[in-house]
Amino acid sequence: MCGFAGFLSRTDMGATDVAGRLLNAMGNTIAHRGPDSEGIWSDREAGLGMVHRRLAILDLSSAGHQPMLSQGGRYVLAFNGEIYNHPRLRAELAADGHAAAWRGHSDTETLLAAFLAWGIEAALKRCIGMFAIALWDRRERVLTLARDRMGEKPLYFGWQGEGQKAVFLFGSELKALKKHPAFTAAIDRGALALLMRHNYIPAPYSIYQGIAKLEPGSLLSLSLANPEPHIWKYWDTAAIAHAGLANRFTGSAEQAVDELDQLARDAVRQQMMADVPLGAFLSGGIDSSVVVALMQSQSTRPVKTFTIGFNEDGYNEAVHAKAVARHLGTEHTELYITPEQAMAVIPQLPSLYDEPFSDSSQIPTFLVSKMTRQHVTVSLSGDAGDELFGGYSRYTQATRVWRILERFPAGVRSGLAHLILSISVNNWNRLASPARAFLPARKRNVGDKAHKLAELLNHSNSLSFYRRLITHWPSPELVVIGGEEPANYFTSLENARGAVGNFESMMLADSQTYLPDDILVKVDRAAMGVSLETRVPLLDHRLVEFAWRLPLSIKVRDGQSKWVLRQVLYKYVPRALIERPKMGFGVPIDSWLRGPLRDWAESLLDESRLRQEGFLYPALIRQKWAEHLSGQRNWQYHLWDVLMFQAWLERQSHSLSERSVE
Repeated sequence: MCGFAGFLSRTDMGATDVAGRLLNAMGNTIAHRGPDSEGIWSDREAGLGMVHRRLAILDLSSAGHQPMLSQGGRYVLAFNGEIYNHPRLRAELAADGHAAAWRGHSDTETLLAAFLAWGIEAALKRCIGMFAIALWDRRERVLTLARDRMGEKPLYFGWQGEGQKAVFLFGSELKALKKHPAFTAAIDRGALALLMRHNYIPAPYSIYQGIAKLEPGSLLSLSLANPEPHIWKYWDTAAIAHAGLANRFTGSAEQAVDELDQLARDAVRQQMMADVPLGAFLSGGIDSSVVVALMQSQSTRPVKTFTIGFNEDGYNEAVHAKAVARHLGTEHTELYITPEQAMAVIPQLPSLYDEPFSDSSQIPTFLVSKMTRQHVTVSLSGDAGDELFGGYSRYTQATRVWRILERFPAGVRSGLAHLILSISVNNWNRLASPARAFLPARKRNVGDKAHKLAELLNHSNSLSFYRRLITHWPSPELVVIGGEEPANYFTSLENARGAVGNFESMMLADSQTYLPDDILVKVDRAAMGVSLETRVPLLDHRLVEFAWRLPLSIKVRDGQSKWVLRQVLYKYVPRALIERPKMGFGVPIDSWLRGPLRDWAESLLDESRLRQEGFLYPALIRQKWAEHLSGQRNWQYHLWDVLMFQAWLERQSHSLSERSVE
C-alpha cells in the first residue's frame, strides 16, 4: 500500500532540482500513505515527473523501491496496492518464456514484467488485487493510469492551466495535486450538489473543476501528442452483473454454500500474504466474522482482531465481536471510545478526506484504524457483503413498498402524497402518540417517516424511487447556489431500463456508487491516514462474479438477508452468536449537534458566513438547524453534509496558502 503523484507538462520543467523540489512537496502531502521511503523519477525532456511514497508490505528491501523501471528501461511504474496472485503470475511468465532476472519478490516487479510480456490491459486482466497505477512508456511517451475492478484504491487526474502552460496532474489524493502551482482549486458546484444528495461525491466527479476520479475497472492513456484522455473499461461491474443474471448458478443451495466457502477461503488466503504483521477488523457482524473465521481456519497462530466499542445504547457491537473472537480463538483487542475521543477526530476530517465527505461513520472507522495500526500494518475488512449478498434492510423494504405503490396510478399516488404532506410532522407524531411508546427509539418519529413516504410516492420507476430513498437533500439546487447536478448513474435512462429486478437493481446501483465512492473511500482514507493497509477479500473479482450468478433466492431466503454467506459462517461460528438485528457503525451525531458540537456547528452555519462564502443558500439550512435544535425534527444527515463541506471549505483556504514550493 502506497501513494503516488505526478505531472505531465507541456513546458520545460526547468532545472532538475526545481522539479525535484516540486515532486518532493507533492509527495510529502501523502507521506502518511507511505512513511517507509520516497522515490522520485523525472524525464525533463518528456515533461514527466513522478513521486512515490512507500508503505512496505511485500519485499521490505530496496528491491521494492518505486518508481520502478522495467528490465530494459522502457516502463516506469508507480503503484499503489497489492497483486495477491503475483507469485502465480511469475510462474505463468516463466511458462510463457518470459522469466525475468528477478531483483526481489515484490509484486511491483511482477507487474512490470507482465506488462512487457502480455501488454498492459491483458496483464491487468490476469491480476487479482487492488491497485492504482501510473505507468510511463519512455519509448512511446505515453502515460497510462489504471484502477482496480471495484475501486478499492483511489486515483485522481486532470488538466490544469491553459495552452502551453497546461499541466496534466495525477495522484492518489487531491492534496498532492494541490501542491502543483498550476492547480486552480475552482470548486465544482455540480459536484457539491451531488454531495448534498448522497453524502459523497460519486466518480467521475471531484469537488474541483477539471479534476476527475478514474472510475473502477478503467484504463486511461494520453500523451502530449494526444492530450485528450482516452478512457475505457477493462472490467465493468454492470456487465458482470448482467452476464451473471443471464447465466445463473444452477446447482443446489448447498452446492452454492460450498463453492462460496472455497472462493472466500482462497481470497482470504491470498490476502493474508504479507511480510509485516497482519490482522483484521471484527465488528461481530456477519461479513467481518466470515473473514476472520476463514483467516483463523487457515492460520497456525491466533489471528489478531480489533474492534472499538461505545457506551451509548444502539451504537455498540463490541460485546458481540468479543464473543465471536473468543469462540474462534483470536488474539482480540478492543477499545471503548468516549464521546470526547470521537469528537476530537472531527477537526482532522477535512484534511483526512481531502474533499468534503459526510458519512459520519468516518469517525469510528478512523478510530478503529488508529488503534489497529498500533499492533499491525495490514488489516482485512469485511466490507462488500451487503452489496453482493443483499444485506441492507432497505432493499427488502423498498422492494415491498414499490410493489404496492406501482399498482396505483400516478394520479392516485400524487393525491395521497399531497394528503400526507398536508398534515405536519408534529401532528403525525401526535396522532401516533399511543403507539410510539412501543416502537424502538429510531422509529418513533412517525411524522418524519410519513413525510418521507409522501416524497417517495411520485416516482415513475424503481431506480428513481430508490434514489429518493437513499437521498439526503432531495432538491440540492435549493441548497447549493448554482448547483445543477451533472449526469450520473441515477440519471441514466439506460440504467433505469436495465433488465434487472427491483431488488437486484438496488444492489447493482450500490455496487457501482455507494460501495466505491462511500464505503471504500471511507476505509481507505481513514486507514491510510494512519499508514494502515486494508484489504477486502469479499471484493476478489472471482467472488464478485460468482455472487452475481447466484439466484436471489439463495441470497435472501425466508426473509433473511445474506443467507448463503450466513451458511458459510455457520460452518465456523455458532448461529446463536450471530443472529441479532443489524447495527450500523456510527456515532450519535444527532444528540452531539444539540450538545457538545452545538457551538462548532453554529459557527459554521452562521447565516452571514454562508452568504459571504456564496456557495449555499442560508434559509433552508437555518430552518433545519433550528428544527433540529428544538428536537422537532432529526436533520442530522442533512446538517452533517453541510457541516462537512463548511469545515472542508475552511481548511481549503489554509491549504492553498501553504501549497507554494519554496
